Amino acid sequence: MPATTTPVEDYLASLPDNQRAVLEPVRDTVRKNLPKGYEELMQGKFITYVIPRSRYPKTYNGQPLQYAALAAQKNYYTLYLMVPYGDEKELAQLQDGFRKAGKKLDMGKSCIRFKKLDDLPLDVIGESVARTSVDDYIRGYESVKRK
Repeated sequence: MPATTTPVEDYLASLPDNQRAVLEPVRDTVRKNLPKGYEELMQGKFITYVIPRSRYPKTYNGQPLQYAALAAQKNYYTLYLMVPYGDEKELAQLQDGFRKAGKKLDMGKSCIRFKKLDDLPLDVIGESVARTSVDDYIRGYESVKRK
């Protein structure tokens, strides 16, 4: 029987070795710390971690509710973490974790930009990913949606 690959594995295999060497450890960190109920899939050129529509179909755009995403850009990499974007306490924990690790946090709204693997404190990323269950994320999403 021939070996099969997932779309995420196909995406990673399509990247140059130097990009794959950066994304794979970040992906491994996210997957290792991802609470039960989230799923990994490809959306465009992003590896995304979502709440599947079978669990939460009422999204504003009809797409699975995104929790995190990872991608290689032209000149840098991006890791999107949705919870720190919408939760001041979580953002402060992420900022504090970077500071304590001696790393510079280059972050837009939900996007952490980094040029090399050493720019990320993977333990801090793992802790951030691990902190929000699917149920908690849905509650937070719905509380913002009602405003």
